Amino acid sequence: MKHLKVFLVLALVFVANAVSAQSTFEKWPVIKEFHEVMSQTFHPAEEGNLAPIKARSEEMMNKAAMLLKSSIPTEFKTNAILASAERLQLKSKALHKLVKANGSDAAIVKSITDLHDTFHEIVGLCSDAK
Repeated sequence: MKHLKVFLVLALVFVANAVSAQSTFEKWPVIKEFHEVMSQTFHPAEEGNLAPIKARSEEMMNKAAMLLKSSIPTEFKTNAILASAERLQLKSKALHKLVKANGSDAAIVKSITDLHDTFHEIVGLCSDAK
């Protein structure tokens, strides 16, 4: 019974985050565009398939740059979100550089994982800003 309660709480948290991310993506379409590239490259990297990120690191870097240049919804224009978006841009640039320099697979996985965490930090901050 205890495991069921834990599962239900975790499921509720997951659903709440998914709904929050949907509205964030609706209000800030550029972050949705970044997410599409992130999800199509990060999840394969988790499985050991680095071909997608190696092929799309420049696209990821460009999407991160567009994120900062985009019209950020007023409610998301906080110092914390802007700072995280700047880190996202810098980290995506570093990842692209690493890929172009034929960095080790372990270094690429570490870099994209860090970038993924920064992305989720932004989405979480957007949820908090509402």
